[in-house]
Amino acid sequence: MVCTAYMTLYGAENNQTTENNVSKKALQKAIELEKKYAKEQRFYQGSEYDLKSKEFDPELLKKVPAIEPDYDFDMDTGVYDD
Repeated sequence: MVCTAYMTLYGAENNQTTENNVSKKALQKAIELEKKYAKEQRFYQGSEYDLKSKEFDPELLKKVPAIEPDYDFDMDTGVYDD
């Protein structure tokens, strides 16, 4: 009978320990997700990035020559000839 009472108490303590471990793991996982979310938000907000050096003058695009497509390409001649 004493053994049964001890087993019951030990089982209850062990169950509480398991629940504590599970909640600690869940808490750690939630903390890691929050850290990841905060890091992503800093990236998406872009407040830490200086993009002034990557800006360009739209007038420069007018100076780029247009490349005309080659319309005389024919798949039937020369491409698959053996």
